[in-house]
Amino acid sequence: MSEKMRQLRAVATEFQTREDGETPHIMGYFAVFNSVYEIGPGMSESIAPGAFSDTLAGDIRALVNHDTTLVLGRTKAGTLELREDSRGLWGDVSINPNDRDAMNLYERVKRGDVDQCSFGFDIVKQDTEVRDDGSVHWTLREVALYEVSACTFPAYEATNISARAAERDDINAKRLQAWKAKMKGVLKHGTEGAAAEEAD
Repeated sequence: MSEKMRQLRAVATEFQTREDGETPHIMGYFAVFNSVYEIGPGMSESIAPGAFSDTLAGDIRALVNHDTTLVLGRTKAGTLELREDSRGLWGDVSINPNDRDAMNLYERVKRGDVDQCSFGFDIVKQDTEVRDDGSVHWTLREVALYEVSACTFPAYEATNISARAAERDDINAKRLQAWKAKMKGVLKHGTEGAAAEEAD
């Protein structure tokens, strides 16, 4: 998978709402560490603690359904606060009470109609684990975060799934080639040993 391809990952969360004077807030976890995210058959991921630590100083947006025209908050503007804790990536979005779209989302979150989220990022560093059953698990060690989104139906993008599937298939093809080469060597060594014994 190209680490420069924009990634989207989804997570169920428990958003909370509160009002600070005249400013409504939406708060919750946009990512949870060490939870296993099933991408597809034989493919899973988890996020390691600290994966966001080098990116939180950047200019990150809070969106609705990854729609760049529906900006709820922004770290640069001080209307989005993001931080890592022992559980994951926590965020607090200050909602503009004069923004009808933002207030509509706030009310949906408040009622519990919207309670899932997703985040957009690039992979900077990851570990790959190939398991005995041929499945592959990736641990994201460092990411470049661009946006977090409150989502109605969060899901993996088809392109992300296809890319991970291609990476899994490539890994397993290389494992098969390595196994075949090893078996060829074993057979060759065994044949040579038997021939030597016959010559004696």
